[in-house]
Amino acid sequence: MINSKLFSFLCEKCSYPTTSIKSALLLFDEGATIPFIARYRKEKTNGLDETQLREIQKFNTYFESLFDRLETIKNSIDEQGKLTDGLKESLENCRDKQTLEDLYLPFKKRRKTKADIAIENGLEPLATLLLLQSSRESKSVILSKFYSSTGKVKSAEDAIEGAKSIIAQIVSTNTTYRQWIRSLMMKDGVLITSVTSKFKDIKTKFDMYYSFSEPFKRAASHRLLAIRRGEKEKVLGWKIKVDEDSVLSYIESRIITDSSFSLVSELKVAIRDGYVKSIMPSLQTECFNAACEEAEEQSITVFSKNLSNLLMASPTGAKVVLGIDPGFRTGCKCAVVDAQGTYKETATIFPVPPLSKMAEAGNIVLKFIKKYKVELIAIGNGTGSKETFRFIKDLIKTNSLDVIPVVVNEAGASVYSASELAIEEYPSLDVTVRGAISIAHRLQDPLSELVKIDPKAIGVGQYQHDVNQVQLRESLTFTTELAVNTIGVDVNTASSALLSYVSGIGSVVAKNIVDYRQTNGPFKNRKVLLKVAKLGPKAYEQCVGFLRIKGGKNALDNSSIHPERYVLVSKIAKDMNVQVESIIGNNEIINAIDLNAYVSESVGLLTLKDIVKELRKPGVDPRAEFAYASFDDAVDNIDDLTEGMELEGVVTNVANFGAFVDIGVHQDGLIHISKLSNTFVKNPHDVISVGDQVSVRVLAVDKDLKRIQLGKVF
Repeated sequence: MINSKLFSFLCEKCSYPTTSIKSALLLFDEGATIPFIARYRKEKTNGLDETQLREIQKFNTYFESLFDRLETIKNSIDEQGKLTDGLKESLENCRDKQTLEDLYLPFKKRRKTKADIAIENGLEPLATLLLLQSSRESKSVILSKFYSSTGKVKSAEDAIEGAKSIIAQIVSTNTTYRQWIRSLMMKDGVLITSVTSKFKDIKTKFDMYYSFSEPFKRAASHRLLAIRRGEKEKVLGWKIKVDEDSVLSYIESRIITDSSFSLVSELKVAIRDGYVKSIMPSLQTECFNAACEEAEEQSITVFSKNLSNLLMASPTGAKVVLGIDPGFRTGCKCAVVDAQGTYKETATIFPVPPLSKMAEAGNIVLKFIKKYKVELIAIGNGTGSKETFRFIKDLIKTNSLDVIPVVVNEAGASVYSASELAIEEYPSLDVTVRGAISIAHRLQDPLSELVKIDPKAIGVGQYQHDVNQVQLRESLTFTTELAVNTIGVDVNTASSALLSYVSGIGSVVAKNIVDYRQTNGPFKNRKVLLKVAKLGPKAYEQCVGFLRIKGGKNALDNSSIHPERYVLVSKIAKDMNVQVESIIGNNEIINAIDLNAYVSESVGLLTLKDIVKELRKPGVDPRAEFAYASFDDAVDNIDDLTEGMELEGVVTNVANFGAFVDIGVHQDGLIHISKLSNTFVKNPHDVISVGDQVSVRVLAVDKDLKRIQLGKVF
């Protein structure tokens, strides 16, 4: 059952129709996945897409957590006998966790403080007197009432110090003051960083922050995360500076009502102590951490976008590929895979220094090309890549071969090759051969191969080890699921790793599908999937539309049309006096269909339009046509670079501050956001993506720190 207050908060946060949000929540409760809802339940949500559904799911989880915390806090305050109706109402109207914690702060159980001891010693009335300025007596007369040589408070100094401690604690836990100061800090604060004494004379990657300041509200996510990393590594220190006089004036104006009060100077000291010793340090940390949390979210978003572009990279399709994992001393591992991706043969060649057995290496490669009719050669971009690429290119030119050499990003290939999955797939092969196979597969179908690797090992993140790892994993998993389900999966060839990302399946059922396929042969139709262990009706409903069966008896099994709509498609075909097979790809017939005639209570125009779109081009791959870039043969390493040089490259990573580009020197260069376009760029992702081929100009080279500054050529 949906909590009405939670639902109202959710509707405020997500600006979608309330009916759409309610339907989405009900579908989530029924176990429906986001890809399934977005594709096959459009009528219920008014066409919400995957990103919108994820937003609803995210904030629903947030508010559920908020409400759980709310109950804990109310119970805690109630046990203290301090839960007034007004406080209860304020707590229950909190829309965010920070405000909730601010309200709870004065009641929060903590270690005994100086203020607590002062209260135990009977000084709370004195503190109240100071706050209210309710006496016209002199300082000495007032204080004489609160100490005794035989009591716990033995002097006037002890009395006033205790009262000041109580007032400082009251000031520091006041919700209104904290919120005002927090707002001032976020709006007008200045972030200042400095280098620690240990690293004062040492050049590090954080050197730009050794003496740095900027308005806190303008601190970019990558700078915040870099500063936090620098602090963690004890290279940097930081603080957020605000106008102290303005803050103290604000608090004093709300407390001091009688400037002639005999203890007004002590009251001001207490207020200042509360701010300087408690509010300021805690709010600095709180605001910096909050900004870093937001920076983490941006970093995770950047990582997810980069991963999406990588997963959706152009496949070469059914081509015979020779994969080469380059190396100098240990040689280059070669592996041939056929058009279906099946491993055929391996060899190790030594075409580059120190052995430079080019003739022998050439004969082996030529033998592979002739024997297996190799169409593409995939060369990993690791150590020895440039030299190996040049060798292969010369070999192709010398022998007039119709073969295309392509440099492939091999990030994470070594992680895969040593994984349990790789061992299971190729138990008798050496780890280096598995790496070469992975490189070949990446060229054939990047998605199918990359899903076998932990996304964090692919190297397209920004400060990925510094962000919330749970949120990162959830976001990257969602990104991968979205890519897999957008493209669709051939159930008769897909690995268990790829199948595990299909809506409603998971790793256990994915393995069961592969086991069933190996035992019983290829799936002939979608209905057979119901025979797979643990793949029940609900899982079938969620996954079947995203699974393809090529060459089956029912042509619709190779489309994204869900089996629940097969009867509808058959009715449309019958009304058009043709067989279902005759409609597929026949625009003349499709254009003649009156979609409005098939609108019903369960099927609306949104679904009908999806069906028609799929009938035009069933099972079409949404990814772009395959293309590749060529590196400059004259440039092998960073020492070969000179300012002004123009080169071709491939974008390997995009961050909030720019894009990293592989130009074939084993060290990616950076195109700063200001050099990505002739016009202002707010977000690099608006103008460039991972996998893009770009022309760049070398702007500067720092060989010591291995930094290459590039500009995009327009």
